[in-house]
Amino acid sequence: MVSLAAAPAAPRSAFAGAATGNATEWTQLLNNGELVSLVGKSTEQINNQITQISQLAEQIQNQIRMYENMVQNTAQLPFHTWSQVENDLNRLRSLVAQGQGIAFSMSNADDVLRQRFQSYADFKSGLAGGETFSSQYENWSTTNRDTIAGALKAAGLTSDQFSSEESTMSQLRAMSESADGQMKALQVGHEIAAEQVAQAQKLRALVAQQTTMMGTWYQSEQADKDLAQLRRERFFNAGLPNARGGQTLEPRW
Repeated sequence: MVSLAAAPAAPRSAFAGAATGNATEWTQLLNNGELVSLVGKSTEQINNQITQISQLAEQIQNQIRMYENMVQNTAQLPFHTWSQVENDLNRLRSLVAQGQGIAFSMSNADDVLRQRFQSYADFKSGLAGGETFSSQYENWSTTNRDTIAGALKAAGLTSDQFSSEESTMSQLRAMSESADGQMKALQVGHEIAAEQVAQAQKLRALVAQQTTMMGTWYQSEQADKDLAQLRRERFFNAGLPNARGGQTLEPRW
């Protein structure tokens, strides 16, 4: 039903990895400018992906509600209908994994920026208690995993039974053999889908807050660099006094 530990494939690039929620290899970027640029572009795609996750989770939630009504009316879903249920619940498992991947990716980006830029590490993010975005994403992931584990436990299931697509499908086929098993699977799926809609909203808010903070920090960093450059230009372009203290002579290069 749900994978409690995202295990996405290795990304082909840091940008592609972040945009798909994979474990981003930010440390492989060539320079600091590239790092800042790609993190900024990636957050735009990540925001779009979170929106899609929320919409799909809500669609699955509504679909599962329909299945629950069918079970109550027919006692047990026929094979072809249950195949649709399995597909929807497996999609839900994938959505959870994507959300966890996004949280890991953005947490990783925060860690790398903090290591590379002292100004970023010292920048006031607006988070309470001086917490980092990295710790906030970890808290989000932990809460999401614990909530899912609680829903599974209430149905007499364990996270290991739904840790991968193969084990998920195997467990769902076993549960399809009885009306009680089908209903339990649908109930836990409905609860997890509803939770993912709520968690996607929280994740989107966290990404948005981090994005705003990074933009403000980068503008401040760039303003300091521009000011330093202006002062250097004024210093080297200033006229040099002649020996008699009269008019200045332009420096010769």
